[in-house]
Amino acid sequence: MAKRPILEFPDERLRTKAQPVETVDDDIRQLVDDMLETMYDARGIGLAATQIDVHRRVVVMDVSENGNEPLVMINPRYTPIGEEKAPLSEGCLSIPEQYAEVPRFLKVKLEALDRHGEAFELEAEGLLAHCIQHEYDHLEGVLFVDYLSPLKRERIQKKMQKRHKLMQDA
Repeated sequence: MAKRPILEFPDERLRTKAQPVETVDDDIRQLVDDMLETMYDARGIGLAATQIDVHRRVVVMDVSENGNEPLVMINPRYTPIGEEKAPLSEGCLSIPEQYAEVPRFLKVKLEALDRHGEAFELEAEGLLAHCIQHEYDHLEGVLFVDYLSPLKRERIQKKMQKRHKLMQDA
């Protein structure tokens, strides 16, 4: 396993639409392991391959209280269960220290492949449903700031540019 660098907004590579995984092989399983290590190290609850500059439809997450229940989703698809949405404060490993409320479907049905290439389905609600939608957006090249007003998005972009400048100067 290896920790990988996480791309940060406004890096344009975060806007790349991920391609489907044709075969779940050892390379994909290694990617999953690297993603889990990267996510846990960054103290996140979800990570899409796009965020580490690998444009494949792979997501890992762990919304458990103890951070010991990883969920691997390869080629995930979800459908809303019902029409009800609610806002929840979102953060993102690619937009550190920035948070905003984003309305998402309360319940979703997920279909995906696991790390062994086996198909599975699950119904999710609450934080898990919210996280599935957030990470799926990454695979589509969409960030949570895209749901914000232009003014809020611009403020976050300026903060991120300032952060990058400070890191370069350090």
